[in-house]
Amino acid sequence: MALSKTVGPGVVQDVPVIAQHYLVCDTEDCENNCQFYCNPCHLQLCEQCSDEHQKSPATKNHEVVPYRQRKRKLPVEKCKDHPSKDIDMICENCQVAVCSKCSIRVHRGHTFDDLEIIYSENFTLCLDEIYNVNQYYLPTSQDLKRDIKEVILKLRAFMDKIKTFIIAEVESLKRLVEKVMTDNLEQANKLEETLLEKLQSQGKTYDDYKCYLENLVKEFQGSLSFDKVQNNSILFSLSELLNIKPIPQTTEPVYPVFTAGQYSKDDVAKLLGTVTAPKTKPEFRKIQPMETTSTHLKLTRRLKERDGWKMVLKQTLSLSSTVTNVRKYKVAGVDCVFHISVGKSGILWASDNGGNLVQTDLQGKQLQMIKTSGRDDGYHTVSLDGNLIFADKTNCSVNSIIHGKTITRFITTKECVPLSIHTSNLNGDILVGMGTRLKGKVARYNKRGKEIHNIERDNKGQELYSEYPHYITENINGDICVSDFNKQAVIVVNKIGQHRFSYTGQESKIRPYGICTDILGHILVCDINSKTVHLLDQDGQFLSLLVTSQKGIKTPRGVCVDGDYNLHVGDGDTNTVIVYKYLQ
Repeated sequence: MALSKTVGPGVVQDVPVIAQHYLVCDTEDCENNCQFYCNPCHLQLCEQCSDEHQKSPATKNHEVVPYRQRKRKLPVEKCKDHPSKDIDMICENCQVAVCSKCSIRVHRGHTFDDLEIIYSENFTLCLDEIYNVNQYYLPTSQDLKRDIKEVILKLRAFMDKIKTFIIAEVESLKRLVEKVMTDNLEQANKLEETLLEKLQSQGKTYDDYKCYLENLVKEFQGSLSFDKVQNNSILFSLSELLNIKPIPQTTEPVYPVFTAGQYSKDDVAKLLGTVTAPKTKPEFRKIQPMETTSTHLKLTRRLKERDGWKMVLKQTLSLSSTVTNVRKYKVAGVDCVFHISVGKSGILWASDNGGNLVQTDLQGKQLQMIKTSGRDDGYHTVSLDGNLIFADKTNCSVNSIIHGKTITRFITTKECVPLSIHTSNLNGDILVGMGTRLKGKVARYNKRGKEIHNIERDNKGQELYSEYPHYITENINGDICVSDFNKQAVIVVNKIGQHRFSYTGQESKIRPYGICTDILGHILVCDINSKTVHLLDQDGQFLSLLVTSQKGIKTPRGVCVDGDYNLHVGDGDTNTVIVYKYLQ
């Protein structure tokens, strides 16, 4: 895959995105690695040929620079007006590309610049911008997008609380309204009962008066009887009978009065409260500034100090011309060394293919040992706090050991089996390579075990990993590098999961095992086919076979770089670790 770039009138140059070829010296019969570049000759040179080139009388004044600082060769384009001449200058006055004849005949007296210099500078600027887009703008914008997703969750939770408060206030008011209604109904019932009792009493009064009148009528009727004159009362005084009692007086009931409440919607809103839009002006999200630093001049690495983390500037560190043995030690408690995790200064963890995981010092003294479900995988790492983190295949989980004592499960990978794990030195995130029966993936978790995102496919929708991504690490630019044994490749994606390149070896396919990176952005990976350690740059370009059997390790399996920039290589047949110095 390549990006097309227009660099001059009618000239298009392909910029390779994936580089995996072996950089060889251009000198005839020389097959050494290219380290230098002659700008006038546009030749790739090894160190020895570079010295000879600069000593030769014909080329002693040529500008020879490190390969990364080379000037790009100007693509050949013939002048339309002078077909025998190449376009190699630009007229500053007219701002057009011209050949030497044009400069004499058409642009006499004008000022000219070397088109090759401008082309090389612009080429480098474009590459820098591509790098900046991939390494800063895209990841930063994706980080901001993830922040927005988290804020959305927080906003929804916050608004749910407000809605809960609103419902609670309404329910509270409902209960008060019901209480007032109940009290009023009780009062109405009491008043009704009192008035009914009084009215019923009045009704009884008239019942009694009716009985009195009925009895009085009977007496009058008895007096009208003529059966016995001597006993007939009508013959005597009727004063008592004729003195009828008056009709009893009673009162009309006075009905209770209901005074309706005086309220409006606003009155109710005051009781319940209201939701209003915020008056505070929103602040802009903080965007981390881009650090425009050159990898080979200004490099950083976090080192653990007693007073916290420091950023240490490394300006002169570079690849050494030779690889030297620093020391050798044996890890007691393991049969072989398949993976190494660097801990505090002088302390590391090493594991074999039998599930034995040992903490040791550089003298091989065993400090701690635990039994795990791990095998020939990079299944353990050390956090920025110095705690061990390891994957458990049996429970599909990731555990941590705090201060060497308590084992805590803080990540569950569900149906996926965790195989490889790495702690980011950039932010402390946890990278986990995991697999199922059919495919694999890489997931990123924060320090609390919350999944941030996972990576499964490239930009074409193809599966990136097999079911066995068994070693994983992170480079200084945020790239995620995975050793995939079944794919026979080192698969590298950037921070947001975009596929950058896959390294599959040189003369034959590699079978990658342990993998790590260093402060210069190099990728170091063990190959069990060639029984060597391959050294790549951060763009996947093969640089050299850094460690071979001649260096003491016959079957390299596990690799790591310590705080002093020394390379530790574990032997897959014995419990030996050899430490190499390859940077100076």
